[in-house]
Amino acid sequence: MEYLRGLKENLNLNLDLFNIFSIIDILIVAFVLYRLIMLIRGTRAVQLIKGLAVLLIATAVSSLLNLNTVHWLLRQAMTALVVALPIVFQPELRRALEKLGGGDFFVRPLTQMAEDDRSALINEVVRAAQNMSDARIGALIVLERVTGLQEFIDTGVKVDGIVSAELLMNIFINKSPLHDGAAIIRGDRLIAAACVLPLSESRNLNRELGTRHRAAVGLTEQSDALAVVVSEETGNVSLALEGVLYRRLNEAELHELLVKFLKPNTTRSALSLFWQRR
Repeated sequence: MEYLRGLKENLNLNLDLFNIFSIIDILIVAFVLYRLIMLIRGTRAVQLIKGLAVLLIATAVSSLLNLNTVHWLLRQAMTALVVALPIVFQPELRRALEKLGGGDFFVRPLTQMAEDDRSALINEVVRAAQNMSDARIGALIVLERVTGLQEFIDTGVKVDGIVSAELLMNIFINKSPLHDGAAIIRGDRLIAAACVLPLSESRNLNRELGTRHRAAVGLTEQSDALAVVVSEETGNVSLALEGVLYRRLNEAELHELLVKFLKPNTTRSALSLFWQRR
């Protein structure tokens, strides 16, 4: 009896330990998967993954329906994709390893900053945009949210300075070496300037819009970033988000939109379309 009692106690202890370590294991894997999903969210890798999902579903369906020829062809395609995947996802894999090695993999995105820090950042960006609008200084300021922008940061000049209105104005002032391109903000730091962004190919954009506006829309079509644009010709301030351009914003409107869209877990509502002026 004593032996059986001791065996039962040991078994219960092992089950308790198993449960604890299993939960820790699951939480770690879930966190890593979440960070990987956030890393590729808004990039072209998402479309590739959707394509793979379609192939997997088609393979399973062809097997159930006994479509032997189709099933064989799909299996051969899947085998070839296993070899091609590291090449197809090379940019995303490189970015993930760079973030892991640089410690950025666990950095909190801007939307998870403390409320006071986020408010101070917004105030500096709004003040800079308003001052540059009054002075007719063209500018393109990008605020990184969850989707990583490292591939675009790498095209510019590293700055890594605390964000302030004065710093932003000095970057975009006429004839400054860094004024041509975008300034990218991560958290409360200006990471890089003179960055090259992809231009939007949308035909719905107003033809009067210049390169800065098209670059702002192009980036936000591929990521969840926010892009503040100041027109050099008119001084108008615009905000790009998810491929939508909110134009002719005054200081209060820009501040309101930044606060709205930089809150944690916010999505664009139908009411926000009131601001849209294509």
